[in-house]
Amino acid sequence: MVKKTILAICTLFLLNIVAPILEAKALTFGELPIKQTSKQWSVQVDKADQGKGLVKPEKGKFHTYSLEVDNIGKDILSAEVHMFRNEPNSTTKFSLFSCPDEKECNKEHFERAISLAKQLNDGYPYRFSNFLLAEKATEFEVEIIWTQKGMEGRPLKETFTFTAE
Repeated sequence: MVKKTILAICTLFLLNIVAPILEAKALTFGELPIKQTSKQWSVQVDKADQGKGLVKPEKGKFHTYSLEVDNIGKDILSAEVHMFRNEPNSTTKFSLFSCPDEKECNKEHFERAISLAKQLNDGYPYRFSNFLLAEKATEFEVEIIWTQKGMEGRPLKETFTFTAE
């Protein structure tokens, strides 16, 4: 009887030590805004804009944030911004937005990339004011693909990764 009691106490003690270590971490930003920069880009995650028609966070499902990408380097010819989140226990990353009609997106792809580059070169950042991020995500990735003046036709890519604390 004494051995069973000691075994039970030791088991509970070990579970209290191991359980917090095994706990999955969700991606939450304790302090906003959070910013990462490189020689070319500034990427900032902040609180989502609130308002009529904008999605609101849903406890247990997703958080909402805003994103601002600013060109702080050399002038560019074209630019694309992609956002991804991870899925626990998977190596696949999921895009946070897509195009409802892929044919139309592919058709206008080049014009949008040129237009975004002009906007960024003129000092106006790319702003995504309200996007969803699943609570189960532990990683948020912003991928920027661009072409630079003087290097026409050669795409460059930079990835900014925000992870759970």
